[in-house]
Amino acid sequence: MRNIIKLFTAAALTLMSVASAQAQEKLIKMGSMPWEDLLPISMVTKKFLEKQGYKVEITQFQEWGIAFAALSKGDVDILASQINYITPEYWAKNKNRLEKVSTLSHGLFQGLVVPSDAPIDSVDQLNDYADKVGGKIVGIEPGTGLMAQVEDAIKAYDLKYQVIDGSTAAMTAQLQSSLERKEPIVTMLWEPSWMALKFDVKFLKDPKGVFPPPQTYYWIARKGFSAEDAHRRESLASVFVPIDDITGMNAEINDGKTMEQAVDNWWDKHADLIEKWSVMSD
Repeated sequence: MRNIIKLFTAAALTLMSVASAQAQEKLIKMGSMPWEDLLPISMVTKKFLEKQGYKVEITQFQEWGIAFAALSKGDVDILASQINYITPEYWAKNKNRLEKVSTLSHGLFQGLVVPSDAPIDSVDQLNDYADKVGGKIVGIEPGTGLMAQVEDAIKAYDLKYQVIDGSTAAMTAQLQSSLERKEPIVTMLWEPSWMALKFDVKFLKDPKGVFPPPQTYYWIARKGFSAEDAHRRESLASVFVPIDDITGMNAEINDGKTMEQAVDNWWDKHADLIEKWSVMSD
């Protein structure tokens, strides 16, 4: 009798181990930055992977360095990033422990903006506009890539301007106030952003190419992710969210929807596309 009990116990433990291993194989640990472009596409991808039978856990990071370190150590499996211009140094440092899986979206663009009716159209004309704005460019958080690019533009174009450190929230408030009062302003903006959709501004041309061209979003993963599960890799690679759709989701969030509501609304409107993703991943 004891032998039989031992056999049943061993069999049960074996089944539990197999079930646990299978559950782990179905779990995908996703990293994301809590930003208006990356979080919506991360959540769309999470929703699709869950439709494909996977469990997805999202960990949000505040800094790229921490996110790439977690990915390279295997604390998360996948991360969406723009590795060509936004995070090239982190990619170069960790790429031997990482792999590029697929393209997720394309079109991230950032630069200097002025009101649409401003009498200038190019960065090299900004000195003619300096007196109207007191020689000031309204900035965002110091240390960001966009702030560094604006400083590079000041040097490249010999602009008689000072960049004023601040925050995205403060910049948004000042931009809205200036436009409502029909006052001149020079600031910085990016797409996808609800601000680029809502505010009547124009991006200044950049003939010297100081600001990066439109950028691509990639899913990157810890080394070995694709080889471990072909279906998981194909499911991830099937997802592509147009940049205008990301902007639209952000506009809905700005108008009062939660992130989940905006993503669900986009999902409901794109049932045919999601079905194509399912076919592509099979």
